Amino acid sequence: MREIMCFIRMNRVNDTKRALAEHGFPAFTCRKCLGRGKKSIDPELLNAVIATGEMPMSPVGENLTESARLIAKRFFTLVVDDRDVKKAVDAIIAANQTGNPGDGKIFVLPITETFSVRTGEGHTEISKGGV
Repeated sequence: MREIMCFIRMNRVNDTKRALAEHGFPAFTCRKCLGRGKKSIDPELLNAVIATGEMPMSPVGENLTESARLIAKRFFTLVVDDRDVKKAVDAIIAANQTGNPGDGKIFVLPITETFSVRTGEGHTEISKGGV
């Protein structure tokens, strides 16, 4: 089993929920979070904003203001069988990819043990290789 964690834009939550459900992944957790990426500010875009005096309401505008502040994002996490990782990751990418900086980041981690809270029953996973 694998845990898929992803950080996405706030306005892509409904598209992500829909995509995951349509691809057979109805169970997930979504949390509010704040963060920032490592992208830098494009000087040409900054000069355009200075010249017009207006901040674009778009991913470009987000890119310009991100260097000094935290951006509201959403954090999704779900657990899938090893064989379903590509399908889940592809669904997340399709729902979130705009081609602009800040579209998000996906991490895939192995799950080695699981426990049922109700019964206390545990299960050890033997991972069958990489993703």
